[in-house]
Amino acid sequence: MGTPELPAPEGLVLRPFRGVRFAVEDPAKVTSPPYDLISDADVEVLLDSHPNNVVRLILPCSSRGDSSPRTLGDDGHPPFPAAPQDHPGSTSAPPSREPAEPPSGVSLTWAGPTGSPGSSPGGPVTADVRSSPHFRPDRTSPTGEVPVEPRYADARDTLKTWLDSGILVPDDVPALYVYEQSGPGVLQRGLIGDVGLVDPGEHIILPHEDVFPGPIADRLALMSTTQANLEPIFLLYDGDEGPATRLVDEVATSRDPLISAHTEDGLTHRLWSITSPVEIAAINADLHHRQALIADGHHRYATYRVLQRQERAAQRSFTPLAAPASDTATSSHEESADGSAAETAASGLTGARSPESEHGEPTLGPWDFGLALLVDSRAYPPDLKAIHRVIQGLPLTEAVARAKRAWQVHDYKDLAAGLAALERAPEPAFLLAGEEGSHLLTDPDPVQLARAMPPDHSDRWNALNTSVLAEFVLPVVWGMRDNEQTVRIVHHDTDAAVRLAVRTGGTAVILKPLLVEDVLEVAAGGERVPRKSTSFGPKPRTGLVLRTFATG
Repeated sequence: MGTPELPAPEGLVLRPFRGVRFAVEDPAKVTSPPYDLISDADVEVLLDSHPNNVVRLILPCSSRGDSSPRTLGDDGHPPFPAAPQDHPGSTSAPPSREPAEPPSGVSLTWAGPTGSPGSSPGGPVTADVRSSPHFRPDRTSPTGEVPVEPRYADARDTLKTWLDSGILVPDDVPALYVYEQSGPGVLQRGLIGDVGLVDPGEHIILPHEDVFPGPIADRLALMSTTQANLEPIFLLYDGDEGPATRLVDEVATSRDPLISAHTEDGLTHRLWSITSPVEIAAINADLHHRQALIADGHHRYATYRVLQRQERAAQRSFTPLAAPASDTATSSHEESADGSAAETAASGLTGARSPESEHGEPTLGPWDFGLALLVDSRAYPPDLKAIHRVIQGLPLTEAVARAKRAWQVHDYKDLAAGLAALERAPEPAFLLAGEEGSHLLTDPDPVQLARAMPPDHSDRWNALNTSVLAEFVLPVVWGMRDNEQTVRIVHHDTDAAVRLAVRTGGTAVILKPLLVEDVLEVAAGGERVPRKSTSFGPKPRTGLVLRTFATG
């Protein structure tokens, strides 16, 4: 049986949904960081905070005393017990260039461009996963032989219990949600809603990193078993501070929030709902012609698309949504009792290329959308931090000696002086640090550099410091492969990177963060940055609002 034609909205669409929220006294206590930032110790802290913490849903079987396998991190490797990949100061080992193996029974194939020569598969996912028990989670396999893996069934059963008991409660009508994160030096506002799913080739939602089969299989099993999106992906767009952004700011400064939560990281999280069809239609009119960059959640977005294909191939039943009337966006000032006016006003069906029902209506299911936070990067510039490397087994003195064959090397007695010099240096530049001080690499030999950089990539991609590190410094200058046996990852924290280098007798490689505009330009050109190039923040908190397919 072939997969039916998939819906294809012609622009960026953010549809309202009936959010599912915790009915608890202190909502902060049931929230968590995104799943791939949570260490084993973090799980204990979260469960101590509240027995109904959302970690029970996003990392099923991660509670005390459970010996079941852990979920996979976004790099395809288990985040336990190693520190997770996006935790500040994390020293997790990176993935090898070979994709991680998905769970048993999962078959994924790949199509599309890769991020760099020899890198892990990227681009559009073309997966035939219908035969896997992971992907038919609410049933046994077609032959009735293999039930869904217990940890995903646990998440499903926990979600159902919490809904039945009133721990989780769906909102009455579909809404878009204004979400604000604030704290010392932090203010970010955006919109949470159902984003219409599009192929990256449409250049509407742009990935900038490659993906791996393992974490997609894991998240797919969880989403399809629970029939829910439990945490939003993070999208950035240049909104030019237009009507959508102005409305977001108006709501956040003049209306009472649904939720106000103060989390242990010092941030305050507030949530408002927008249910007016007129306001929702105005937001989507503003978004329609814009592009969005996936800042965080590449594997979840790829999972959304595989799940969409899977559910349509299985011919799931779903309720058609009537196309909005021509005057809905301009003259409808009253909402119906069930909020259907708000839903159809922003369904994005006008002009969409979508399968049709027997009555000729566009037919959309909940799997044709995915939960997302959309932030105007011009109004609220993201915090893009660097990700550092530690080269195990390469003493600092040897690393510096080899580097002198291709780079200008400047010596500093202490880390602070070296970091200040790195900040002033033009790219590409790297600070090597360890027990014997720090050394700044600048002005690479242009002939050697040009020979090393791949000719099939753009000049902008080849100028990224992470590209130069991956294609020139590691393989050519130091003669080593970029894999978990030799290279470890440290997020943001330069002191942690140096301590790890000293402890392992290796070399810390300190990088400056990439520029947001460079990441956007590379993604817009259809390329992927090298692995572990970006860490965008602040990331949305998990558990403030969930999305179940049954309600929205």
